Amino acid sequence: MTTPATVGGKIFLIFYGLIGCAGTILFFNLFLERLITVIAYVMKSCHERQLRRKGVLPHNGRRGSGTSEVDSLAGWKPSVYYVMLILCVASLIISCCASAMYTPIEGWSYFDSLYFCFVAFSTIGFGDLVSSQNIKYESQGLYRFGNFVFILMGVCCIYSLFNVISIVIKQSINWILKKLDCRCCHRCQRKLFRSRRNVVMPGNVRSRRNISIETDVVNDSDTDGRRLSGEMISMKDFLASNKVSLAIMQKQLSETANGYPRQMSSNSKQNGFSGGVGALAIMNNRLAETSVDR
Repeated sequence: MTTPATVGGKIFLIFYGLIGCAGTILFFNLFLERLITVIAYVMKSCHERQLRRKGVLPHNGRRGSGTSEVDSLAGWKPSVYYVMLILCVASLIISCCASAMYTPIEGWSYFDSLYFCFVAFSTIGFGDLVSSQNIKYESQGLYRFGNFVFILMGVCCIYSLFNVISIVIKQSINWILKKLDCRCCHRCQRKLFRSRRNVVMPGNVRSRRNISIETDVVNDSDTDGRRLSGEMISMKDFLASNKVSLAIMQKQLSETANGYPRQMSSNSKQNGFSGGVGALAIMNNRLAETSVDR
């Protein structure tokens, strides 16, 4: 195994590793982006063929009765579970082919070769099994080239598979937390809603409750009766008791009029990495489960 032996070689490795590892991560992220794009294109084409066979989409690009289906298909995205299945099959095929090469050349069993493929492709690298360590091999140059190709393809596929699995784990954790939040905080939310609805009461309405029916303000008994019966209250009472909500509404309307999206105005200013970092940012809004509208 080739390792640096001198002090200068070790110092060079430290500085070269900063650039080399960063470039390798960039290469893996770009590979993931292209791979997701190709998989999405192929799956979208297969989906369009299925819709044309069923008669939902018109043939030859004619837009007739299927205009709404064509418009909805423009924003169609593949599911993360299908992408995970495709990457899993691709990683398994590469591992099986690489194990078929390692078994006769290295003298390992087929299971040990599969184990080495997973440890090497996932960059765990225990070091208990290391390829290309014998003095001589038959067709040594061809074997090392095949070893390089299999490791490169295997690492790319396993890296992409791990990132897709992380999205599935994130979705599962969000689903569990949402279920726990719905069960545990439902009563607290109802109490909070009642307190917010009953506490906010304008002073001018309180002072003018007993005014006669000839004025514009409705008396206390009439207002309470209409609230208990579920009828609409007057606009004056509504605006007086919802000043905070009216201010928020005005802010949202002004942001919409200026062209700023609603999500970006509140979240992106507080968190610069709200869209994700690295591989998560690449896959963000590219799969059905990572869309903004979900």
